[in-house]
Amino acid sequence: MKRVLLIAIAALGLIGSPVFAQEPPPAPDRPLPDAAQEARAQALFDGIRCVVCQHEAIADSPAVIAADMRQLVREQVAAGRTDAQIEQDLVRRYGDFVLFQPPVRLGTWLLWFGPVALMAAVLALLLLRSRGRRAEAAPLTAEEEARLADIVAGDGLRPDPDAKPSDH
Repeated sequence: MKRVLLIAIAALGLIGSPVFAQEPPPAPDRPLPDAAQEARAQALFDGIRCVVCQHEAIADSPAVIAADMRQLVREQVAAGRTDAQIEQDLVRRYGDFVLFQPPVRLGTWLLWFGPVALMAAVLALLLLRSRGRRAEAAPLTAEEEARLADIVAGDGLRPDPDAKPSDH
């Protein structure tokens, strides 16, 4: 009986453990007291990608790291740093991926032009394959032409038993 009770307690502990393993909710955002600085920070939030969600801006992300990134941006805006300096600092910390519009340079050429190059390559391949398939049909032999003439004339056709009088 004790063994069954211990197994039941262990199972309940395993079932409840994911609830305890969740990350705590982020602290509520504290906007900057200066409305102009807060508006500038909000504009920056829309261009910065959450490194956890990866498809959301930090303005929309509920992740704790997004809240930390929002706070970092606010601190740098309050410190008087320019937008470019703030973005450079974030790129230094997280890489080019953190920006929704990463800069065009040698390391990001594939990111910027890769999809267009891939589509152009697929289009070129399809065009080349469609040109290669155009094969001319061999001309009919005299025997085949005679058979075709018989078929068209209707001599070798048997009537369709399901045909209505209007189909004849």
